[in-house]
Amino acid sequence: MMTPRLGFLGTGWIGRHRMAAMRETGAIEVAAIVDPSEECAREALAIAPEAEILPSYEALLDAGLDGVVIATPSALHAEQAIAALKRGMAVFCQKPLGRSGTEVARVIAAAEAADRLLGVDFSYRHTAAATALADLVRSGALGEIFAADLTFHNAYGPDKPWFYDKAQAGGGCMMDLGVHLADLVLWLTGFPAVSEVTARMFAGGRPLGSGAQQVEDYAVASFALETGAAVRLACSWRLNAGQDALIEASLYGTKGGASLRNVAGSFYDLELLHFTGTASERLVAPPEDWGGRAAAAWACQLAQGRGFRPEAREICAASDLLDRAYRSALGG
Repeated sequence: MMTPRLGFLGTGWIGRHRMAAMRETGAIEVAAIVDPSEECAREALAIAPEAEILPSYEALLDAGLDGVVIATPSALHAEQAIAALKRGMAVFCQKPLGRSGTEVARVIAAAEAADRLLGVDFSYRHTAAATALADLVRSGALGEIFAADLTFHNAYGPDKPWFYDKAQAGGGCMMDLGVHLADLVLWLTGFPAVSEVTARMFAGGRPLGSGAQQVEDYAVASFALETGAAVRLACSWRLNAGQDALIEASLYGTKGGASLRNVAGSFYDLELLHFTGTASERLVAPPEDWGGRAAAAWACQLAQGRGFRPEAREICAASDLLDRAYRSALGG
């Protein structure tokens, strides 16, 4: 079996981190790098000295590679992914795959038409805490899930200007952080249909209304799953939260509850607690190096075959939910 040769489009911190994780699997070869920043490209070359720095994405598409890893601003994701898929390349993309459910659906349709592997960096699914939480849910240990509380507060917010441009980012903290929470709860519960989506969004402490062009820095949404479970989702940038980050995915069922949460404000240290009545048992504790696992898993899948996998259709679910939250809060 031939080792898949990959091109990496965008080699900032995340792009380089995912490159290193894929390379360490031994399943792929880093063949090409494209980045408008010479400094980023050189830093990427230090990770993969065997790679060639190419001048443009078009040159990468023409290089006869097996796949591309995309880590560029959100506005570019969908069209860049579709262009690669039409050339017969597999795609792994940073979240969000598109700025709307429509964009995401177009990419998935292109992947299916090309029969090529498609992946998105929903990294929290691959944490030990999320894996153990999924086991609790699917084994029936929690009973029937009737409520979920989801939170992601980032006390800093993004450091790149494009995140604050609605045309480029598609939205603010809900698009940046809420998409992880939406995907996580839907994945944990088997991707049920969603109803009764209501949301409110704020910028600088002021409510955003119909037609607002600012991106939100605080958002809260409530929705119901077809199972009857009630879900609350809250996320923010630069909230006065008293710590660097507050991350939580708590599920409550008729037999017990469980909470995936960060420890001491860390963005990376996660634990899982299992609740029975007033008793609490810690099932997973940090530390754990999980950031590149989604990328590594995709690389290993690609080495086994480039064809489309039906689970890629599930990528639409979180994007469709966010669309509904934005419509509720902002109209349109």
